Formats: sequence, C-alpha cells, structure tokens
Amino acid sequence: MTRLIALGLALTCTLTLNASDWPQFRGPAGTGVADDQKPPVKFGPKENLVWKVAVPPGASSPIVVGDKILLTAFEGGKLFTICYARGDGKELWRADARAAKIEPFHPTEGSPAASTPVSDGKTVVTYFGSCGLIAYDLDGKEQWRLDLPSAVTNYEFGTGTSPILADGLVLLARDLSKDSAVYALDLATGSQKWKTDRKQKTAYSTPVVWTEGGKKVLVVPGATSLTGYELHSGKEVWAVNKMSAVACTTPVLYKDTLLYSGWAPGGEDYKMPSFDEVLKMAGDDKVGHLTREGAAKTPFGNFFDNNDPNKDGKITREEWAENMKGLAGGENRAVAIKPGGKGEVAWTYSKNLPYVPSPIVYRDRFYLLKDGPLMTCLDAKTGKPIYAAERVKAGTRFYASPVAANGHIYIASLDGTVAVVAAGEDAPDVVYSVKFAEGVRATPAIVDNTLYIRSDKFLYAFADKK
Repeated sequence: MTRLIALGLALTCTLTLNASDWPQFRGPAGTGVADDQKPPVKFGPKENLVWKVAVPPGASSPIVVGDKILLTAFEGGKLFTICYARGDGKELWRADARAAKIEPFHPTEGSPAASTPVSDGKTVVTYFGSCGLIAYDLDGKEQWRLDLPSAVTNYEFGTGTSPILADGLVLLARDLSKDSAVYALDLATGSQKWKTDRKQKTAYSTPVVWTEGGKKVLVVPGATSLTGYELHSGKEVWAVNKMSAVACTTPVLYKDTLLYSGWAPGGEDYKMPSFDEVLKMAGDDKVGHLTREGAAKTPFGNFFDNNDPNKDGKITREEWAENMKGLAGGENRAVAIKPGGKGEVAWTYSKNLPYVPSPIVYRDRFYLLKDGPLMTCLDAKTGKPIYAAERVKAGTRFYASPVAANGHIYIASLDGTVAVVAAGEDAPDVVYSVKFAEGVRATPAIVDNTLYIRSDKFLYAFADKK
C-alpha cells in the first residue's frame, strides 16, 4: 500500500508541474538545461528587459512554478520565502521562517538564505540551515515544518545545499561540522520516512536522483566522497572515495551515466601555503601568530574570523593546522560513474576543475567553469578534452552555475558580468556579455523563452521583444 501511495504522489507531481517549469535548483532534474527554450542572447538593464523588481538579500536561485517565481531572502534578521508574479514581478506574498537563531555564516561570501526552494507544482518546500524544512502551498500557507538545530559548518561559512523531490519524497543532504545526515520526508505530511547518518563533515552540494538498472539512487556528494543511497530506504549502495575535500557542486546525468566534478584548495593543483609562509606574507613572523591586521595583507584576510575558532583575534599555529585538516585527504577530479550499482568509475579528469559552479552536460559535452575564468569542455562519453582551460572574457569568480538553452551557455559572475557562450565549438566563443551594477551569485532560470536573473539587489526578467 505504501508503494502505491508513493506512486500516486509521484504521478500527481508529474501531472501538476508544467513542462516548462523550473522547479528546483538548476531546473528540471537539476540539469541546468532548457533546450526547447529560446531565451534572449542579448539582454541587460536597457535591452530586452520585461521587468525588474528589487529583492532582499539572499543567494538562493529563483524557481518558476506556473505563474509564480519563488526564492528565499534574509532581511532585518529574518528569513523569508517570497513569491512573485511571473508576469510583472509583483510580490504576491512572503512567509517568515520564524527562525529562533540564525546560523553562523560568512558575511560577504555566504548567506543564511542560500538554499533554493523546490516545488511539485502544488507545494513549495524551503530549507534554511538556521531552522529546517518548511512546506507552503502556492498561496503561502504553511503546510508543515521539520525543525532542525541551527547548522554549524566548517569555518562557519554557512549552508549551501538545497532540497529536491522524487517519488513523493523531500530529500535533504545536511552535511555539517557534526551530526551530518540525509533525510527523506513525505511531501504531503512532512513525516520522516528515513534518516541516514553520515560520517562526512561539511558539504554544500545539492544531491541528485539517478535511475540506474531500474533502481532509483540518491547520489550525495560529500567531503572526499560520492555516495549512492537507495531512494526509498536510505541504505548505502555504493561509494566512490578519493574525491575533493570540499563538495560544492551538484552531479549531473548523461544518458545512463552520472558525472561529477569536485575541487578544493589543498589539492595537488593548488597547494596551501604553510603557516610560516602566511606569517611572512602578513608581517607577523616575529609575533608568532596571525593577527587580523596582518591577515588583511594576505589572500586570507576576508576569512580571518572563519579561521579563528575561539574568536580571540589571533590565529595560532595549532589553529591553522587544525583548520588545514579539513582540506586534507581529498583528491580533485571529475568522474563518470557507470550504472550497475557498484560506483565504478568510467573515466577521470583532474585539471582546471570548478570550485563552486556545478558542471553542465549539454549536447554530449561536459562543460567545466573555473574561476579566472577558464572553461574546459570534455566529451561527456569519454572524458577526452575538446578544449581545456581556455580563457573566457566573462568576469572573474563564479558562484552561479551555468545554464544552457538553444545552443548557448549562460554564465554569471560575482562581479555582475553575465555572458553567453556558444556551445558546440572548439573554443568558448563569447557571443555576448553585459555587466550589471551589482553582483550575481544565484543561478539563472529559463522558462517560456524568458531568462530570469537574480542579482544581489534585483530580480530581472528578460525576453526578446516581438
């Protein structure tokens, strides 16, 4: 009977969502691809702008469900789920998460409103690391909630993962400094179906559901690992180790294969400096510990508080060594996992991998976007490079993941540059770029030939004007 009910809920989800909806982080199935859509190639504050509306701060990506757009925000010390009209951007409702405590987060790099909502077309589920999961109907009425302790992540960076839906289940991978676990809840009631504890520490990735051999597997990236769990029981079925020490990216599916790419500082291609080297850069070598003033002279200045666990205003040799343990034991690489339930690796690639932006598979090619920016394009089937580490004129650093449609890949930078790259070429040809006055850290959405971009201050809708 339980399986029949689950099947009924899955069919309801399928029938409720419109084919063109963008219902979760990176759209349908988390692919980032809307190849039946024709969003504008040229756009900006004065070109092909349908509407623009101010939005509160937050790093979550917009989702589109029917005639509504939903995102999360953090304003005035409160966390909100906010709904806008797709036609004109008018705010329809906002719901206060009523978080008793806001999780620790990096003030410029992180956000307590970083997780993207997910919807089946009737219900929208929001996750906040500060307080847990909350379900609303599309009119903003709360349906249920799962209260969870305020999240504490390594270096107090903040939450990054987003919930997903499959077969009537809400699925959440919550890897923290301690008490990491994967949760499966009934979408209709919020009741817990299963919970699987994990040994892995902090991760920021959103999982994906992969059907291999007729069985559905929840694939969860973690620190130094990639793990598959049986969807309806939470039982671990396979694991791939020797992955990156920090997991920020989301896996993607290519035919019957699963592709994943992870990178973290401290790997073979990016050695962290020793404590003595950092002290010398800071001019603190005679003091013997890293001061806030000295750290400002190094690349780590913006992360001083995150690396000062006891908040005494100095980072000692012992604290530095303990912090570096979080980057140890990982191996930076992209992998293709064969179907068959064994976690067998088909191919590996280990150069110029992205840190935060998830890779994208588009028209049989696997694209990787690294800060710089550099773009690498691999044959998705074989892993062989078509081009590698090619310079792209499109900003510098990236938190938003690429999305693709109609032969183009859209990339958005923290400096506000949004660029359009021609897909299928032998080099990353930028056919158009525009720089917004404010940064873009949220992944864009593509629905009904319209490109939705959330910047640090506004939500934009762009479409070719007829």
